[in-house]
Amino acid sequence: MKGDLHCHTRLSDGSEGIEEVISRGKRAGMDFLAITDHDTVASMSRAKVLADRYGVQVIPGVEFSSRDPKTGRKVHVLCYLPEKPDRLEGLCVRLCESRKKAGRAMIQKLTRYFPVSVEDVLRFSKHSTAIYKQHIMHALMCYGYTTHIFGGLYHELFDPKTGVLLSKVEYPEVDEVIDLIHQAQGLAVLAHPYEYDSIDLMKRLVSEEKLDGIEVYHSRCPQEKEGFLKQVAQEHGLIMTGGSDFHGFYASRPSPIGNRYTSQESLDALFRAKEQKRQASR
Repeated sequence: MKGDLHCHTRLSDGSEGIEEVISRGKRAGMDFLAITDHDTVASMSRAKVLADRYGVQVIPGVEFSSRDPKTGRKVHVLCYLPEKPDRLEGLCVRLCESRKKAGRAMIQKLTRYFPVSVEDVLRFSKHSTAIYKQHIMHALMCYGYTTHIFGGLYHELFDPKTGVLLSKVEYPEVDEVIDLIHQAQGLAVLAHPYEYDSIDLMKRLVSEEKLDGIEVYHSRCPQEKEGFLKQVAQEHGLIMTGGSDFHGFYASRPSPIGNRYTSQESLDALFRAKEQKRQASR
């Protein structure tokens, strides 16, 4: 048995609804899935109902955005199986409000360069908890300025150094996010460590025993680098997860559900770690 523990829906920056994602997961041969939308727990109850209908086990999850206090770089932390998700609501609200503020600023800049209205963008973000760059690009596609979400125009508008629309999102420090995940009695897994050059940070968090796991298998992690992540996880008794980071057609490159996955053995380790934390908290 296997499953994909990293999928996004329209509740954040994915292009598909929860039911579509679960349905695609079932057709891809997944036995279990985690909907890990950015900075929101809104999918959890709905995903459980739909998963039962499709015969797929759903693992409650969230992908939190944060920053490395030393480098300032973005860091993503996956939260799984939070027993008290209400304790994450404050963090979710703070992050989503920061995203919305940045999103509104980007839309205002957009209207200076293109004959696109605020409503044109909000049409694509209406199901999401925030406004993402993909929503802006989707509006521009409809106006015929591009045929792709990602590409030359995207980089012109959103390049981290020169993007004319880019507006800063304020992220909390990664240590605070991990602490809040643990307060919610969830498991903290460092997402795609190579994506944002987080290897040194990973080593620190591992040495301080702050992580429960590492996302070893990820659609954008070269397979030759998986060995090092696996070694670190095994040496420190950490859970090894994997997932596609599915975003539908809002992805920067093809990443179908299940192209990276978590084994049943690792899922069992996830539940064992959860039970150990539950027993320790009594």
